[in-house]
Parts: sequence; C-alpha cells; structure tokens
Amino acid sequence: MSRPRPGEVLRIGAAASVQFAGDRALLLRVVSVCDRPTYYGWIWLTGYVLDRHGEAVERREVYVRIAGLHRVPPVGRAGGAARR
Repeated sequence: MSRPRPGEVLRIGAAASVQFAGDRALLLRVVSVCDRPTYYGWIWLTGYVLDRHGEAVERREVYVRIAGLHRVPPVGRAGGAARR
C-alpha cells in the first residue's frame, strides 16, 4: 500500500498493529499523516474512528504499519450518492 492521504478511509486491524487485533479493529477516516521520522514502514496517522454508519465517533492518533493498512470505499452519507 502507498502512503495514505487525508480523506481516505482505512481498515486498521492486526496486520497494521497488534493493538488492533480482533474486535479492536477499526475504520479510520484519515485527517492528517505525520511527517516525523519513524521506523521504516511505520507511520503516524490522525483521523476519526467511524461507526457502522460512517459517522465519526472518536478522534484518534495511531502508529501503524503501512503494509497492514487496507483502503475501503467510503461508508455512510459522506460516501454515497443522494437519494430522493
């Protein structure tokens, strides 16, 4: 996976960091990507944890492996077309 960008929604699970294994996995809408130096292949992300409706429920800063991140299509109202 390439470096995440603000606005993307990522699934963060055990492959990204053991602290997100099992039921601790989350969806994160990226707000910013930190440029401070880290270990190779790891990155600091700031974003909003999304609930099953795509609503932001918590702001988080996470330290994760880039290779373990998975992009997902936008969820909820922000990602869908308006219906009438």
